[in-house]
Amino acid sequence: MTVTSLRPDISPAEWQQRVELAACYRLLAHFKMTDLIYTHCTVRVPGEPGRFLINPYGHRWEEITASSLVKIDVDGNKVGDNPYRVNPAGFTIHSAVHMSRHDAACVIHTHTRAGMAVASLKEGLLPLNQIALQFYGRLGIHDYEGIALDLDERERIIADLGAKCGLLLRNHGLLTVGRTVAEAFNLMFYLERACEVQVATLSMGRDIVMPPPDVCEKVGAQYDQMNFDDGDLLLEWAAHLRMLDGIDPSYRH
Repeated sequence: MTVTSLRPDISPAEWQQRVELAACYRLLAHFKMTDLIYTHCTVRVPGEPGRFLINPYGHRWEEITASSLVKIDVDGNKVGDNPYRVNPAGFTIHSAVHMSRHDAACVIHTHTRAGMAVASLKEGLLPLNQIALQFYGRLGIHDYEGIALDLDERERIIADLGAKCGLLLRNHGLLTVGRTVAEAFNLMFYLERACEVQVATLSMGRDIVMPPPDVCEKVGAQYDQMNFDDGDLLLEWAAHLRMLDGIDPSYRH
């Protein structure tokens, strides 16, 4: 799919966000966290309050480029001249988070097999392993209310998320938020991995050993402390981009 580059017409800050969000879509596709053309990742446009970037509706995530991303307002309406469609209904959850959490520059929502399976359990995400303990007491739960089309659901999404790093959307999927695209993707990658490990563990039908609550909280706090250091996160994100550049650098266009 050929897309005319928008780079000459937009600010360097917006272009950087476009490249990073396009990379995020490609990474989610690479790690098999897509749902055909559905679900979304969004990011704030620097210097433009109430403006966000979202995927062009109908594109496979492997096709998304920096230029094909669509700028929208808080109601999901297109801003500016762009030939691609958007799915306003798909922005309901994202708009709730962006409006209430000013630190949430990026919001990622997925419908993966493991994520939906864990979100359908009464217990939600269990503290079964070190990866899951990153989210111990730090993940909200939002009960299922049907397909997210009702704007009044946004208030309950906001309340259930609070100051946490993400949500288990009951019977629905996963959501993470980050100060940057890199942070939101890091959280989603490991939340998905924790769900995959839980599905694998419970499938074995053997006795399960879980760490005691004080150890769980200790590890959660250790992750909190490590997350204040963005150095490792930047190294990780750079490694992801090198991988994408080796596979197909067209996301940068």
